[in-house]
Amino acid sequence: MIQVSNPGPTLPTDKQKWLFERFYRADSSRSRATGGTGLGLAIVKEIVVTHHEGDVSVSSLNNVHTFTISLPKSHDKDN
Repeated sequence: MIQVSNPGPTLPTDKQKWLFERFYRADSSRSRATGGTGLGLAIVKEIVVTHHEGDVSVSSLNNVHTFTISLPKSHDKDN
Protein backbone atom coordinates (compact mmCIF):
# COMPACT_ATOMS: atom_id res chain seq x y z
CA MET A 1 0.00 0.00 0.00
CA ILE A 2 1.16 3.51 -0.86
CA GLN A 3 -0.29 6.58 0.87
CA VAL A 4 0.33 10.24 0.13
CA SER A 5 -1.15 12.96 2.34
CA ASN A 6 -1.29 16.64 1.56
CA PRO A 7 -3.16 19.63 2.97
CA GLY A 8 -5.57 21.34 0.62
CA PRO A 9 -8.86 23.14 0.32
CA THR A 10 -12.01 21.53 1.66
CA LEU A 11 -13.00 18.48 -0.36
CA PRO A 12 -16.66 17.60 0.25
CA THR A 13 -17.40 13.90 0.61
CA ASP A 14 -19.87 13.93 -2.29
CA LYS A 15 -17.13 15.19 -4.64
CA GLN A 16 -14.46 12.68 -3.59
CA LYS A 17 -15.94 9.88 -5.70
CA TRP A 18 -15.48 12.00 -8.84
CA LEU A 19 -11.80 12.85 -8.34
CA PHE A 20 -10.61 9.85 -10.37
CA GLU A 21 -12.85 10.60 -13.38
CA ARG A 22 -11.42 12.20 -16.53
CA PHE A 23 -11.55 15.99 -16.73
CA TYR A 24 -13.14 16.37 -13.28
CA ARG A 25 -11.99 19.31 -11.16
CA ALA A 26 -13.21 19.61 -7.59
CA ASP A 27 -12.75 23.38 -7.76
CA SER A 28 -15.14 24.53 -10.48
CA SER A 29 -13.50 27.96 -10.58
CA ARG A 30 -10.29 26.48 -12.05
CA SER A 31 -9.80 26.49 -15.79
CA ARG A 32 -7.14 25.18 -18.12
CA ALA A 33 -5.75 28.70 -18.22
CA THR A 34 -4.89 28.47 -14.51
CA GLY A 35 -3.44 24.97 -14.81
CA GLY A 36 -4.49 21.36 -14.78
CA THR A 37 -6.56 19.28 -17.16
CA GLY A 38 -8.27 16.98 -14.70
CA LEU A 39 -6.46 13.93 -16.08
CA GLY A 40 -3.79 13.10 -13.48
CA LEU A 41 -5.87 11.03 -11.06
CA ALA A 42 -7.79 9.42 -13.94
CA ILE A 43 -4.46 8.19 -15.31
CA VAL A 44 -3.51 6.86 -11.87
CA LYS A 45 -6.82 4.99 -11.71
CA GLU A 46 -6.32 3.54 -15.20
CA ILE A 47 -2.86 2.23 -14.37
CA VAL A 48 -3.62 0.91 -10.89
CA VAL A 49 -7.11 -0.52 -11.39
CA THR A 50 -7.14 -1.62 -15.04
CA HIS A 51 -3.55 -2.71 -15.53
CA HIS A 52 -2.64 -3.94 -12.04
CA GLU A 53 -6.02 -4.98 -10.58
CA GLY A 54 -5.45 -2.69 -7.61
CA ASP A 55 -7.49 0.03 -5.95
CA VAL A 56 -7.22 3.80 -5.50
CA SER A 57 -9.07 5.91 -2.96
CA VAL A 58 -9.04 9.24 -1.19
CA SER A 59 -10.02 10.24 2.32
CA SER A 60 -10.12 13.70 3.81
CA LEU A 61 -9.95 14.87 7.41
CA ASN A 62 -9.45 18.47 8.56
CA ASN A 63 -8.46 19.53 5.03
CA VAL A 64 -5.68 16.93 4.85
CA HIS A 65 -6.33 14.59 1.93
CA THR A 66 -4.86 11.09 1.86
CA PHE A 67 -4.63 9.21 -1.42
CA THR A 68 -4.16 5.45 -1.12
CA ILE A 69 -3.00 3.00 -3.76
CA SER A 70 -3.32 -0.71 -3.01
CA LEU A 71 -1.86 -3.34 -5.28
CA PRO A 72 -2.46 -7.10 -5.01
CA LYS A 73 0.40 -9.31 -3.96
CA SER A 74 1.94 -11.38 -6.73
CA HIS A 75 1.43 -15.11 -6.32
CA ASP A 76 3.85 -15.90 -9.15
CA LYS A 77 7.14 -17.15 -7.67
CA ASP A 78 9.03 -16.02 -10.80
CA ASN A 79 8.23 -12.33 -10.11
